[in-house]
Amino acid sequence: MRLGGAIFKPYTNGYEWAERVREKGYRAAICPLDATAPDAVIEEYKKAAAEADIVIGEVGVWNNPMHPDPRTRKEAVEFAKRQLLLAEKIEARCCVNITGTYNPDVWYGPHPENFTRKAFDEIVQTTREIIDAVGPVKTFYTFEPSAWLYPDSIETYLELLDAVNRPALAVHWDPVNMMYSPRTYYQNAVFLTECIQRLGPYMKSCHLKDLYMDERFTLYVQERMSGDGILDYPALIRELDRLDPDMPAFVEHMETEEEYDRAGAYVKSVMAQVAEESQIEKI
Repeated sequence: MRLGGAIFKPYTNGYEWAERVREKGYRAAICPLDATAPDAVIEEYKKAAAEADIVIGEVGVWNNPMHPDPRTRKEAVEFAKRQLLLAEKIEARCCVNITGTYNPDVWYGPHPENFTRKAFDEIVQTTREIIDAVGPVKTFYTFEPSAWLYPDSIETYLELLDAVNRPALAVHWDPVNMMYSPRTYYQNAVFLTECIQRLGPYMKSCHLKDLYMDERFTLYVQERMSGDGILDYPALIRELDRLDPDMPAFVEHMETEEEYDRAGAYVKSVMAQVAEESQIEKI
């Protein structure tokens, strides 16, 4: 597994950026460019990453391709196409977005029709349009799972992969986003293993965070930074390493550099623990 996270120290070119990534002890990075970058700049960052042994794990889209306003929806879809093309040019492991929501106010928010057949069919049609417009062969288009919209489970992710029926559609995995019941919360090592067994062949990148559930009715789950919750990180890292030693995994959703350093230090400590256990098992 290759750890990545946010970069706070400024940089002016691809080689300075790669140096900042390595200064943090990261071996994976989120693409720091967007689709407006000139081809020469994209090539520079790609070359700098390769020379520094950094895997560019993902290009983000982070908009709503199912927005109820037709103009806003069209703009979102066109941006997704441009970002997927960027991922292809820079040879990122994947380009990641949500499938979309009918919520007009929050681009990733809940809506009563998000789990209808209509929503599923529109996701399939829109995803095919995005992938077919670019025709990627060096990268993949992927969905971020969510409790509020498709895909919200292993089963719905597999259903979408099958329905879209494009080799360039793959899996971006965020296990915390899929853990919204006491069953998966308390048995999360079993759930993590099942996810990797069933979705692993399609996984290209993942996000790392943690979660905590308290006794408030009816159900209250709080996202936390890695190491501040109940997630079985040794099980998670063992399974990811078995799946792909170069899998990019990013700590996320913190505000300060100190918080990222703390979360990263925790993950690195578990990675070292798992590596040591692996060596002992081989003796």
